[in-house]
Amino acid sequence: MPDFARLRAKRLFLLDLDGTLYLDERLFDGAADFLRAIRSRGGTYRFLTNNSSRGAESYVEKLRRLGVEAETSDFLTSVDALIAHLHAQGMAEKLLYVCGTQSMKRQPTQAGLRLTDDRDAAVDALVMGFDTELTFQKLEDACILLNRGADYLATNPDWVCPTAYGFVPDCGSVCEMLWRATSRRPIVIGKPEPLMPQLAMLEAGVSAQETLLVGDRIYTDIASGANAGIDRCSSSLARRRKKTSPPLTRSRRSFCRTSPHC
Repeated sequence: MPDFARLRAKRLFLLDLDGTLYLDERLFDGAADFLRAIRSRGGTYRFLTNNSSRGAESYVEKLRRLGVEAETSDFLTSVDALIAHLHAQGMAEKLLYVCGTQSMKRQPTQAGLRLTDDRDAAVDALVMGFDTELTFQKLEDACILLNRGADYLATNPDWVCPTAYGFVPDCGSVCEMLWRATSRRPIVIGKPEPLMPQLAMLEAGVSAQETLLVGDRIYTDIASGANAGIDRCSSSLARRRKKTSPPLTRSRRSFCRTSPHC
């Protein structure tokens, strides 16, 4: 049973998007009321998404189209986490080959990072994202760079991205294909790593005890909350997916009524 007294103490709600608030162009019932309720009681929320194929501006347009008012400051994407990671690791001056959409590439470019599409350049690191503009040429370039010894980062490990008609391959599936070809595994930046929740809490100025993460995917969303030491709630879509949860080693409890994995 959910601990409602504990839920009422939460000030920051970290919310996944795809499969949690909406599916394609359908906003889930009660989602808009839930968001209004958070702000009416003095709380705040941030949308945390592993989907690197589009920028925050695109998400603002989509939510407004679905009837939810939003600003770019409401979002924190895996690309935001990637940029923070590169700066923290002293890699801000490194030359990056980004296997991602044009939208994904714009954000690190605007942040002052150096990008190239030339595999013959002195590339320091390959960055894999959810590339809905993927070509075989990009895959070949990635294999060449990995075999050359370039550092290897991935925005997220999701196997699939949900759609109204089922699923499409996400970044994790492409990384698996590259592992088969090169025996290289990436350093994952987004969920299930704790960096995205940590950045959101730091920006909002709240503690882990005051934060709740809500998501539909056990091995990314819920695991990220566990790894960040915060409470988490699994949405109903997780049950229909029947995904296997990785080991959750942190002690903070999950508020999970709908998932058999919690």
